[in-house]
Amino acid sequence: MTEQTCIEFDDVVAGYGEFMILNNLSFKAQRGKITLLLGPNGAGKSTVLKTLFGLLKVRQGRIRLDGQDITGSSAKQLLAHGIAFVPQGRNLFGQLTVWQNLELGGITLGMKTTHERIPEVLERFPRVKERLHSQASALSGGEQKQLEIARAMLLRPKVILIDEPSIGLSPMIVRSVFVLLRQLADQGTTVLMVEQNVKSALGISDEAVALESGRRVLQKPAQELLADPHIERLFLGGAHAPTASTQAAA
Repeated sequence: MTEQTCIEFDDVVAGYGEFMILNNLSFKAQRGKITLLLGPNGAGKSTVLKTLFGLLKVRQGRIRLDGQDITGSSAKQLLAHGIAFVPQGRNLFGQLTVWQNLELGGITLGMKTTHERIPEVLERFPRVKERLHSQASALSGGEQKQLEIARAMLLRPKVILIDEPSIGLSPMIVRSVFVLLRQLADQGTTVLMVEQNVKSALGISDEAVALESGRRVLQKPAQELLADPHIERLFLGGAHAPTASTQAAA
């Protein structure tokens, strides 16, 4: 089966005010695969997701989705294109119930469609289903993260952008979240992920893209990188070292 490019960054420059975080960044993510972004703090990983989702302005370069130029599209337009974003941290309405949070997640669909889809989504999240009438703030950290992903799944996205899904979660819950992301990718959803738990994330990913100073310094199959003795250096810094740079064009 021929792999098809879903997401393409082509010479992208983006940042905050006059401070650019992404510096001529180019990489591709394949459809129906999990692509993991890694690199030291400040490398630009989360900025990639925010730029792709229209939260930061592209100053130079192009971003394409399935070959279509989406540079400069708003978050609302990108939702319509089938891109969902699960940002870092907790992003729920704590005083509202699980059900109400799900309703808000489908607000762009209209209530009729949202109510039709909620039961279908909840089948993937039995624990969330059990807490349907609880306040979101009463859920455990793992349950809250599952609710955030469930809310994104209401949109039946073609692409999920997920930033640090393991933060604050127990190892067991992290494993369940990773299994879910792997299942979604196997069913055709493209996943672009930032994750600090690098080795575990590589274990369920297809491709890894290492960034440093907002540039791609390496891209290769996740399983190959998992076996690389220099993996810790790539994560903590120094990805420009000769052993990595010789593979940067791969």
